[in-house]
Amino acid sequence: MSLRTPWLVVFDLDGTLIDSSLDLCLAVNAALAHVGAPILSHELITTYIGDGAAMLVWRALSGTSDLDRGPDQAGRERDSFERALHYFLEYYREHKLDNTRTYEGVLPALEKIRSDAPKLPMAILTNKPVNPSREICEALGLAPFFFANYGGNSLPTKKPDPAGLHLLMQEAEAIWRQSSHDPQEFPPDGVVMVGDSEADVLAGRHAGARTLGCRYGLAPNRLPLACPDMLCDSPSEWPRLLGLSS
Repeated sequence: MSLRTPWLVVFDLDGTLIDSSLDLCLAVNAALAHVGAPILSHELITTYIGDGAAMLVWRALSGTSDLDRGPDQAGRERDSFERALHYFLEYYREHKLDNTRTYEGVLPALEKIRSDAPKLPMAILTNKPVNPSREICEALGLAPFFFANYGGNSLPTKKPDPAGLHLLMQEAEAIWRQSSHDPQEFPPDGVVMVGDSEADVLAGRHAGARTLGCRYGLAPNRLPLACPDMLCDSPSEWPRLLGLSS
């Protein structure tokens, strides 16, 4: 395996593989209404997505995307936050597939990657809770492409912490070693993290992986500021940028 050809590709979910923004926005506003808070524009809520359900609801209640203050620092607001979060999770569990779809080109791109590199391990690492992540992937035909799907509650930490990537790297290395008796190297920069947010880019960078940013996702204006190693405007570019197709 050359450094140009990856031995593991890890994908974010929301804003990368699926467009879930409408269902997330509707769930957030349902939770806000439940606790008597003002509803917000979908455009604003979309800027809060990417760091897990708790932070999404906290940002919507507090009206800020400030990462220096979160639900663990909540004082008088804790009761409203906990009620809103519980309602959000219950509502989203029932409505997560009302409008959510894969982005155009995702399934053909994954099929092309699988055709070009049949043994290449691929996985999902998302900050979305793991159960809805896996249920959505099953429903939309994504699950068969991935050997693992870890969510924001699968590990003690979420992206941008690299723990999830480190775990997937260990599991993918074991897959390669089981399928081949030849000694091989598994350098971190032979891993590619594909995502649409700063959290994805930072997780990849902290793990020593290369990063591929998706400009069609939920934060297209902020993504270039994170300086991913590569950028794409469509999933159709993935096979070429991954070094699997000319």
